Amino acid sequence: MDKVSGRLTVFFEDPFWVGIFEKISEGKLSVCKVTFGAEPKDYEIYDFILKNYDRLKFGPAVAADVREVCHNPKKAQREVRRQLQNVGVGTKSQQALKLQQEQKKTERKTASRERREAEKERQFELKQQKKKEKHKGR
Repeated sequence: MDKVSGRLTVFFEDPFWVGIFEKISEGKLSVCKVTFGAEPKDYEIYDFILKNYDRLKFGPAVAADVREVCHNPKKAQREVRRQLQNVGVGTKSQQALKLQQEQKKTERKTASRERREAEKERQFELKQQKKKEKHKGR
């Protein structure tokens, strides 16, 4: 059975509040970035997760080291304190976000190139049709 874990980090990235969803499954890290706008309350974040988690677009998976969860409560509390002091996003998450951004950029470029070529083809066909109509004397 696969072990799946997730984490949400919310931080202020001028001028908006941003949330980074990290999902680790099968030793692979996938990341999704969500912009909240104004500072979200805890109940707003919880509501967002319940309603929109299935619609999040996670980026491509990146290999990640999976650590076992500690069962010692003091150790867990130290870990939470360390994570709260650590502002920003982990480097693996940043790499995954950058990879996702580059993939979307290439997809956007290919789509816009195809649209441009289709528009040129349509204009050419229109000119040819007008030329034929002029020639026929209509």
